[in-house]
Amino acid sequence: MADATVTTDTVPSPAGSDGSGHASVVAREAAHFGAMASEWWDPRGSSAMLHRLNPVRLRYIREQADRHFDLDPASFTPLTGKTVLDVGCGAGLLAEPLKRLGGAVTAVDAAAENIAVARDHAAQSGLVIDYRAGGVEAVEGEQFDLVTCMEVIEHVADPAAFVAGLAGAVADGGLLIMSTPNRTPVSRLAMITLAEGTGRIPRGTHDWDRFITPEELGEMLAAVGFTVRDTRGIAFSPTSGFALSDSLTLNYLVTATRT
Repeated sequence: MADATVTTDTVPSPAGSDGSGHASVVAREAAHFGAMASEWWDPRGSSAMLHRLNPVRLRYIREQADRHFDLDPASFTPLTGKTVLDVGCGAGLLAEPLKRLGGAVTAVDAAAENIAVARDHAAQSGLVIDYRAGGVEAVEGEQFDLVTCMEVIEHVADPAAFVAGLAGAVADGGLLIMSTPNRTPVSRLAMITLAEGTGRIPRGTHDWDRFITPEELGEMLAAVGFTVRDTRGIAFSPTSGFALSDSLTLNYLVTATRT
């Protein structure tokens, strides 16, 4: 199972002790993902599984945004007029589609190398995206209609504080969508033993002890005044690839709003 690579995209901004002033950022995490920057857009490179996963995440985000904001499901640019923040954007695999959906997108990542690649790729694609290097602190004091954070929380210095930072970035009436691996025996086997062990994703990408269960994430969100509105699993099949699922065993997505 290669679902593991889920974590490679938005890993971002976690570090704290690097002197950057971004308390959420873990320096070694930023360095690990920054080292993959040059291959980020290569569908056969170290982020290959992420390229396969991205359509599933986008489908979920579109579904939840359409429902929450009462958008036109037939529109190609449903996020027109909406501000969007992607935290832990990597080199922009999610930020660019969100921009194409019409959003005014800001995206942050702890690895400056990722941001450099993201800016170049967006320019080549004719897309205007506000890319910033740093942690969630890079947008402190700003708020957005839609905040996404995919496969990031398991890499940050203080998950509860990080969730508080994300919550603070959500405007009144806005939407927060996150994804992260679940801490189960299945995720350890699939993401670390198999995916990292066979080189499908770079070794050292995951620390299973830092994985967060849906219950734990729900408690963190509740502590900052957010209610979980939807939880969906992400499953992987060698024959059909990634798909949304009722099973949360491997990886899951959460949609939350201010209570």
